[in-house]
Amino acid sequence: MKKSVEKFNIIKNRKIKVDDFINRALYKPKIGYYTNKMPFGKKGDFVTSPTISNLFSEIIAIWIISTWETLGKPKIFNLVELGPGDGSLSEVLVKTFKNFPTFNNSVKFFLYEKSEFLKRIQKKKLNGTNLKWINDYKNIKGGPIIFFGNEFFDAIPIKQFFIKDKKLLEKCYIFNGKFLEETQCKPKLSDLNNLKSFKILKKLKFIEYPKQGLGELSKIVKKIKSLSGGVLLIDYGYMEALNESTIQIVMKNRQIHKKNLLKYIGNADITSLVNFSLLNEFFSKKKLNVKRVVTQKFFLERMGIIERAKILEKKMNEKQKKYMITTLSRLLNKSSMGELFKVIFAYKSNNKKFFGFE
Repeated sequence: MKKSVEKFNIIKNRKIKVDDFINRALYKPKIGYYTNKMPFGKKGDFVTSPTISNLFSEIIAIWIISTWETLGKPKIFNLVELGPGDGSLSEVLVKTFKNFPTFNNSVKFFLYEKSEFLKRIQKKKLNGTNLKWINDYKNIKGGPIIFFGNEFFDAIPIKQFFIKDKKLLEKCYIFNGKFLEETQCKPKLSDLNNLKSFKILKKLKFIEYPKQGLGELSKIVKKIKSLSGGVLLIDYGYMEALNESTIQIVMKNRQIHKKNLLKYIGNADITSLVNFSLLNEFFSKKKLNVKRVVTQKFFLERMGIIERAKILEKKMNEKQKKYMITTLSRLLNKSSMGELFKVIFAYKSNNKKFFGFE
């Protein structure tokens, strides 16, 4: 245990902030969770919508093409997938785009991925495609830009704050030689000022603040304002504040008890729920238009996933039909991903007729 902890620069009796700990556990080169193992799919620790069903990815492709049409069918159309995972979504997007030649000739497809380990997996799966991997958005120019992220935001470390004796303190961990204990730190003045700037956070006694995530979104917003376009995010989250920690440790498709943080460090995913009300307020403060937040079930059904399934069903045998019904249910069921996952779209465009939200 001690040797494992030392690799992550966690020192006995020294405090470490929540986001700093998560960042080391997930992204420390060669030993962090996303830098050393394959997390996706049935053999991984969790499954995502693109790995559950190609139907999900096909619907996203149709939404992207319809958005291109809404933006006036520009001759240059930039598309960025945020955190492409194992490349499953991109693979289906590329295949679907080929059925729409005019769009396919217009789109410039970029993958934003920081993990070199996952990049290798993606490049192997997407070998022979005309995709470009990027670490920033500086060189993207020309026409409008659409950013898309499925379970991108929940993988970015968060900060946690709580009120004690009428004071706002930051939650930290401390390693006592055996396990991590929760403790408190004095927050930075800049962080306190940021928290106070959001109306949605003012009455909370326990605050989860995605400082790093909002930093990422600020870069995205800047690019959207420069080129026009928007950002679509689909993630596991909530609208009404929960006033409690939403951090989860996930391994082999099940949650691990939070006291086992160190036991599974580097070998399990650490994630948190996304505060969509906060994202809504953030985008509005940045002067972007925001479509109303909807559930994944609402979005996919509005985009015609059931109709698409009925068309495919005609060419399937019984075994294939049964599998499709099962996977479709998982995407849409209220107690599964259907309502637990939310969808938000923030944009800069004079045309507001984007599909999936009305």
